[in-house]
Amino acid sequence: MLTMSPTLLSRPLLFGAALLLAWAPVARATETIETAAKQAVVIDFNTGAVLLEKNADDLMTPSSMSKLMTVYMVFSRLKDGSLKMTDQLPVTETAWKKHYKTEGSLMFLPVHSMVRVEDLLRGVIIQSGNDACSVLAEGLAGSEEAFAEQETRKSREIGLTKSTFRNASGWPEKGHQMTAHDLGVLARRLIMDFPEYYPIFGEKTFTFNNIKQDNRNPLIWENIPGADGLKTGHTEDGGFGEVGSAIRDGRRVIVVMNGMTSIKQRAEESQRLIEWAFREFDDYHLFKAGDVVTDADVWLGLDKTVPLAVPQDLTITLPRTARHEMKVTVNYTGPLPAPVKKGTQVGTLVITAPGMPATELPLVAAADVGKLGFVGRIGTAVKHLLWGSKE
Repeated sequence: MLTMSPTLLSRPLLFGAALLLAWAPVARATETIETAAKQAVVIDFNTGAVLLEKNADDLMTPSSMSKLMTVYMVFSRLKDGSLKMTDQLPVTETAWKKHYKTEGSLMFLPVHSMVRVEDLLRGVIIQSGNDACSVLAEGLAGSEEAFAEQETRKSREIGLTKSTFRNASGWPEKGHQMTAHDLGVLARRLIMDFPEYYPIFGEKTFTFNNIKQDNRNPLIWENIPGADGLKTGHTEDGGFGEVGSAIRDGRRVIVVMNGMTSIKQRAEESQRLIEWAFREFDDYHLFKAGDVVTDADVWLGLDKTVPLAVPQDLTITLPRTARHEMKVTVNYTGPLPAPVKKGTQVGTLVITAPGMPATELPLVAAADVGKLGFVGRIGTAVKHLLWGSKE
């Protein structure tokens, strides 16, 4: 039987500037900027690209920023229907006593009262109320300890690899730790999974029990275009922290930082990093799911070639200075032996650009190609022996 030795084929693709748009998993840019934060990460929401990281995987004291996990748990229950905004939860003496003598932020819940979930959520998100966190935790899990265990388990399910929760509020407690990277992942999941509830983060004030409190997030007060979330935090150990986000022209940036020395420094640094991320980077869309990239030769097939396509939308975040030097190359081992089944990965798309690591993406056959019958295979073999033809 005649066989052919497969050859690794590479085909560079050239695109005009108007088509320079691409995809990347969590690619890390080498373009960077200095930050005064002890821990920081900047993430492009659309692609998950990490634009900046500084000690982003170091465990740290997350303070009230860890309230975002409590909010995620409540949003999950609202979305699956097991909880309603109008449901009321009791303010137990246990939850009330835990916080009323501390210096932490409060919603000022009256003991033994019943409070709607909707109000408790705003008490957590806008007022950063530690008492509201404890009431939600007890109402949903029976105790704050049990709720914290549920948070840790859920955090692993949604991609937080290092975080451990000991309470629902972020009040300093041994073993209650997160990383800047985990907070970035959590922020992205909150926005992605719960678009119907996320706008609460952008509300500037909330009044409960005749006490009006302002949202502590400086980004939504500083006239920063598109700023709409998420949470600040502060402890003596961790310093001043911020999980912020802004969206402009369909592109969203998430900034996480901790270890700032003052409220002023936190506000200035978070704004500076957001503006840097929007100014220096952009998202470029290359292909839509199913777009044919090129054709591959087929050996002993009913068709001589098969189209190769990308299985998903492809968008990549690049430094703006690097977009005109982006290169896209198709690699596959060919000719492909028939039969070829539609949807089978047969090659890769490699994207390279200055300042970014190479990104490899799958290419799949966009059609079925059957195998030639016996007579056809003999004819092809004869042609190959006589003239080197691959037809």
